[in-house]
Amino acid sequence: MKSKKISQYQLLKMGIDNKTLDGLKHNKNITVLTLEKLCTIIGCTPNDIIEFK
Repeated sequence: MKSKKISQYQLLKMGIDNKTLDGLKHNKNITVLTLEKLCTIIGCTPNDIIEFK
């Protein structure tokens, strides 16, 4: 988000709700729909956001 200069406020305005945003900050699970929204907003792929361990 920093490299794309996208703020939390912009995510809220583009459809990511406050509860989901809080969950992301605390490394909680997200849905595939949320992942898709984030990728669309940020302009990236899921591989740029998630990491399998």
